[in-house]
Amino acid sequence: MRVKRAVHARKRKNSLFKAAKGYRGGRSRLLRTVKDAVDRSREYSYRDRKVKKRDFRRLWIVRINAAVREHGMNYSQFICALKAADIAMDRKTLAYLAMEEPTLFAQVAEEAKTKLAA
Repeated sequence: MRVKRAVHARKRKNSLFKAAKGYRGGRSRLLRTVKDAVDRSREYSYRDRKVKKRDFRRLWIVRINAAVREHGMNYSQFICALKAADIAMDRKTLAYLAMEEPTLFAQVAEEAKTKLAA
């Protein structure tokens, strides 16, 4: 008995076309170009999920550095002082405090600064 693959082939094809919805021109209409476009988009989305984490960490560091310079330290001194003061806050939280709660961030910076001087 022969194997009929029409259902599975159509299902696979339809899933590709669904993934390419909104692409322009042949990238959403022609099977060969749809395959290429969807493969490439999946590669980029996989890569950029990692890049996103790097970019946000860089942004947080820039924000912390800018805020900490107002208190007479630079970023690396501040992070070293936090470790010495046993203040366990991640960079995301510190950046939020620097942007949204500057008075609270000033308290953290002063606490760290006292440990740095000692």
